[in-house]
Amino acid sequence: MARVSTKFQERKAKLKNLSTRIFNGKSLVLSQSTPYDVIAEHDQTKVRFYAAPEKKFKEPLVFTAPLSINMAIYDLYPYRSLIKYYTEQGFDVYLLDWGKLTFQDRHLNFLYFIDESMPYCIEKIREHSQSEQISLHGWSMAGIFVLLYTAMQTPNYVKNLIVLASPIDSYASGGIGKLYKRINSLIIKNKKIKDTLYKGGLPKKFIHSPGLLNAIGFKILDPKGWYEGHKQLLLNLDDKELLHEHATLGNFLNHMVDYPGGINQDMLFNVWLQNPLKNGSIQLSSNIIELKNINCSLLVGAGKGDQMVTANAVKPLSELTSSTDVTFTLIPGGHLGLMSSQKSADEFWPKMSEWLAQRSSKI
Repeated sequence: MARVSTKFQERKAKLKNLSTRIFNGKSLVLSQSTPYDVIAEHDQTKVRFYAAPEKKFKEPLVFTAPLSINMAIYDLYPYRSLIKYYTEQGFDVYLLDWGKLTFQDRHLNFLYFIDESMPYCIEKIREHSQSEQISLHGWSMAGIFVLLYTAMQTPNYVKNLIVLASPIDSYASGGIGKLYKRINSLIIKNKKIKDTLYKGGLPKKFIHSPGLLNAIGFKILDPKGWYEGHKQLLLNLDDKELLHEHATLGNFLNHMVDYPGGINQDMLFNVWLQNPLKNGSIQLSSNIIELKNINCSLLVGAGKGDQMVTANAVKPLSELTSSTDVTFTLIPGGHLGLMSSQKSADEFWPKMSEWLAQRSSKI
């Protein structure tokens, strides 16, 4: 009888946990618990500052976020937080938070971010940190941002550059890369269509994508990960930590931010479809930006299981700059997991910390 009672209590507890996850998931969310100060603002952008408890290095680490992503990914769990990890290693950390972009921002494009917002914010970071140089980190689209910012700006204040999971040879990115190559070959056969799509002929309101659509798209691109996450939850409803992690990651994925139409113009029609970065340069408006202008220390990373931006799409960057100090590494996880998974935290975060420590000025 006692055994039956125990099983009943276990099932009751599991059902209660499932009910909480479905109907009160927000109460389980753990993200963004690390305190910070806002040290500067530019339009919607805020510069967050996370102070190291014991500062060991002069140059701060600056995380640049991709668009559509909310900032939770950088501080996902109190016990597995990218920001908290690096502050505990002795780096002052800054995060460029682009804010909650909306349809009103549909005109914003790459040049706005890399030649207006980023230079302003990084100047404020240099003043606040009292450091002439910085270490600059970009993941996914933000990797393109930090690359182009570093290649374009003179004088340049980037001492160490980290680029993770960013499409350099987009056609090499598995099945989706082959699809982009095929679409481009069809577009260039018709001059009118080519000019309309590649010269900004589509009104930005038609190619602006809302956050909800981005959230759905992210899940569609990783159906296996979405399925496995739900499967593990249902099989382990008695695991409180897993319950919190599922709710926290779900909250992150469900609250994506808009992609401005101008960004879709540059990212989809230029970077992905035309694939110019494979040859080391890109044209944005009248600006030709060349990756050979980059000569700082460079760490390039790709997710071992990334199906969105494969290692073959990322690795060519290793040979396109003028840097004499280039490191390429594979990181556990897919496109999202390389930033947030336990395996990445165990294997890659210490590797990146050591790489940075060797190239930063000790206090």
